[in-house]
Amino acid sequence: MRTALVIGTGLIGTSAALALAQRGVTVHLTDHDPEQARTAAALGAGTDESPTAPVDLAVVAAPPAHVAATLADAMRRGLARGYLDVASVKGGPRRELEALGLDLSAYIGSHPMSGREKSGPLAATGDLFEGRPWVLTPTRDTDTEVLNLALELVSHCRAVPVVMDADAHDRAVALVSHMPHLVSSLVAARLEHAEEAAVRLCGQGIRDVTRIAASDPRMWIDILSANPGPVADLLTDVAADLDETVQALRALQASDEAKRREGTTGIEDVLRRGNAGQVRVPGKHGSAPRVYETVAVLIDDQPGQLARIFADAGAAGVNIEDVRIEHATGQQAGLVQLMVEPKAVPVLTSALRERGWALRQ
Repeated sequence: MRTALVIGTGLIGTSAALALAQRGVTVHLTDHDPEQARTAAALGAGTDESPTAPVDLAVVAAPPAHVAATLADAMRRGLARGYLDVASVKGGPRRELEALGLDLSAYIGSHPMSGREKSGPLAATGDLFEGRPWVLTPTRDTDTEVLNLALELVSHCRAVPVVMDADAHDRAVALVSHMPHLVSSLVAARLEHAEEAAVRLCGQGIRDVTRIAASDPRMWIDILSANPGPVADLLTDVAADLDETVQALRALQASDEAKRREGTTGIEDVLRRGNAGQVRVPGKHGSAPRVYETVAVLIDDQPGQLARIFADAGAAGVNIEDVRIEHATGQQAGLVQLMVEPKAVPVLTSALRERGWALRQ
């Protein structure tokens, strides 16, 4: 691939353009908002000048509701040898294109499974997709050359290609992305009118659960409008589980011991099912989940503290597998939780204590 056209310079489009430009591809940028395309160009994602000849690959990074119309316009104008979209829903846009009577041999649907809570070109990074799954949904009509161009794009973005049927993809993302986002929003909505004294008690748990609720509602309306059926089906199942959990909690308030035991069994069941589901979430780099142990370090909220901890861990020959930071309420201090291999715990704790760090047991 030597040339590409990115249509839509938001977070995903600009991130893909940055990755391509960094690997020597000549990237042309266009957007319904010319200022956004100019911003992406200024970031080094390419040029906002129109190509003078058909490019190798056109990447449509428009909202799901506009993907089919944008693709159809680009294909009718002959802007590229191959066409690809990065919308989070795949079945609907393809059916729209088929209804328009277009030759879809030059088109392949795709969905990079990566993103951020922020949107727009200023949130984009060239490594956004690194190590992340990138779904491709070819059909029997897809030209081999177009599939190869798509695989080359995924390679340039250092993502991991995953081939799926379009409708199977839509059911899968409803489960692992769209439904969880709504559940996160429902939990976060409980905080909107909560008493300030209660909100001040928020810890890492509520931050983890509500993090994705910070995303742009307009973007998510577009996404959910394109995949409402599978998401509604999943939320129906969640609602049934919630009803049973509420009944179990009410039973725990009963004076009858048998009722309380019934309630305990119900709560234990949902918690154990949660354990079983969580274990199936892929671990680091998409590998099987691994069990790490936590070394908790108390730090002051000052510049350079994290850098010092990582440097001291590195000097001790310990790899930090993951890290979390919990800020102390009302204090300029926090707790850094370092996740490491179990065998590394004695080495790390000893090294950190020698260097003056305060550890929490």
